[in-house]
Amino acid sequence: MRKIGLIGGISWVSTADYYKLINEGINEKLGGLNFSECLIYSFNYADIKKNNENNDWDSTFNMLFKGCESLKSGGAEAIVLCANTMHFIADRLEKAIDLPIIHIASETAAEIQKQKIKKVGLLGTKFTMELDFFKDKLTQKGIEAIIPEKQEDKDFIHHTIFEELGRGLVTDETKKRYLEIAEELIKKGAEGIILGCTEIPLVIKPEDLSVPVFDTALIHSKAAVDFQLS
Repeated sequence: MRKIGLIGGISWVSTADYYKLINEGINEKLGGLNFSECLIYSFNYADIKKNNENNDWDSTFNMLFKGCESLKSGGAEAIVLCANTMHFIADRLEKAIDLPIIHIASETAAEIQKQKIKKVGLLGTKFTMELDFFKDKLTQKGIEAIIPEKQEDKDFIHHTIFEELGRGLVTDETKKRYLEIAEELIKKGAEGIILGCTEIPLVIKPEDLSVPVFDTALIHSKAAVDFQLS
């Protein structure tokens, strides 16, 4: 089994999901008492959020680079960034650390392509929705991504990811609003919905919508398992 390193704490809620999903995935493949050989470097989410608010990606890069160095020195053969937004600097990190980074958007694009879907709705932080790092990976596979048009919808998603879901808090009101936003994207032609933040599966489940739901944390975890067993 190949050892992987997880960059976590962004937030701890989704990092716990990654750890669970990856271990379950290894056990499903190998059985018995076989589980993932992995390392976790977990950050203080408040430090990352402060950098985001100041648009200080260089500080975030330096933090993650040190975390990746620690994982590499521990024997990790690949890095898993357990957060969609952090993939804004994934390509830069991969070059600097000289280890493969299993890219969440590339893996999600491949999964969407398998279902022959050409247009999807993308939900996530403002960074994930508005910057190109995620959408570019979809475009490379001939997939169009649409995001909420209303600024208040984007603000709502961004705010609740940091202030509610990132703390493990889920309310009926928040779930209802997320589903309304997703339904608007479906009306605009989305054939599937990407849960482009690893905390959004707390409020949107596959059975909630009439189109396929792409849980990026689940897809990413499966890719990590495949790497470990490759």
